[in-house]
Amino acid sequence: MSAWEVFRFAFGGIATNRLRSALTTLGILIGVGAVILLVAVGNGSAKNIQQSIERLGTNTLTVYGGRFGPRAGTGTGLSSQNQDLTVQVAAAIAKSDMAPHVKSVSPEVTTQATATYQGASHTISQLIGTYPSYFEASNSAVRTGTYFTNSDVLDARKVVVIGETVAEDLFGDASPIGKRITIDGSLFRVVGVLEDKGSSGFQDANDMAVAPLSTVQQTLTGYGALSAILVQATSSDSVDAAQTEITAILNQELGVTDSSTTPYQILNQAQLLSASTETTHTFTVLLGVVAGLSLLVGGIGITNIMLVAVTERTHEIGIRKAVGAGRGAILGQFLIEATLLSLVGGTLGVLAGIVGSHFTIVGVEPVIAPASIGLAFGVSVAIGLFFGSYPASRAASLLPVEALRHE
Repeated sequence: MSAWEVFRFAFGGIATNRLRSALTTLGILIGVGAVILLVAVGNGSAKNIQQSIERLGTNTLTVYGGRFGPRAGTGTGLSSQNQDLTVQVAAAIAKSDMAPHVKSVSPEVTTQATATYQGASHTISQLIGTYPSYFEASNSAVRTGTYFTNSDVLDARKVVVIGETVAEDLFGDASPIGKRITIDGSLFRVVGVLEDKGSSGFQDANDMAVAPLSTVQQTLTGYGALSAILVQATSSDSVDAAQTEITAILNQELGVTDSSTTPYQILNQAQLLSASTETTHTFTVLLGVVAGLSLLVGGIGITNIMLVAVTERTHEIGIRKAVGAGRGAILGQFLIEATLLSLVGGTLGVLAGIVGSHFTIVGVEPVIAPASIGLAFGVSVAIGLFFGSYPASRAASLLPVEALRHE
């Protein structure tokens, strides 16, 4: 029997049971599409997290006040043991000869506030009071207008730089530069609008405003503790050295004698980026494995449908063997049928995955990994061969006499 005839019989077997073949193909389609799409969502999440970290800069350190330790009086649980970070502490880091690897220091106070302008209102999720050095340290470039200056901080001028979301909600298409907005009852003049900072998927990074530290403390938060101190190292290679220097200065300023009970925490952006990369890679792999289980289910469906096909066509197999069809011809026919079902399902699954990746899913823009396409498609074809081999072998091993007796 020629190869063409084997292919012809295989196509005929698929065409005879179109609905059943379509449902089997659908199982593979869903599996391949799920693998591609979920891996793309994992990659998109990883990209968003990395961009959020890199947006602040990989050569920065953030100092937070407080630590976690045993709950007072119980010896168990967790509680925040705070010691206030102050402007004086930030100044000590900036002026100290012990920190040659520190480029700039930006104390921060952070709060929420409601801004209004001519009837329009917007709640700013992150209003930051800080120094002008914050803009460079946090990679916060101005799209239009300008930054505020050190003299604005010294004189506590009511000027503010706003994010794109705040600008759009309050001013629409009009230019905000030079306009005065009311923030929690105080008038601020808009001097700049920040460039688009993107989104982390669940938080709008453009929903922010930055004003002089002295102004925010005077009008909004009071002169209490700082929310954080943002420290910029001289380069990304000197971050660890800067962290060591800052630790020594903080211990000296805060009177720390036991390093295990430091009343502050230092967040290293470079270390955080490395850790997040490893975590998101693991997350993406897990998503791919979970989606791959649906491919396994599709393979079991192929085995089931091919076993049914062998049982239904036992008499036909007996006739073909009686007129000279060899074991290889019967084996090839059923293997081709199973592989074709997987091939069609895999192709459609790839298309479905690519189309699905153009839509935002739970706030994440999927990023297709080319390797996932080739892997998912290859696995789908391998599944057809693997799960179709047993039914094909069973069909090929039927004895002609017994097959002809089958009704």
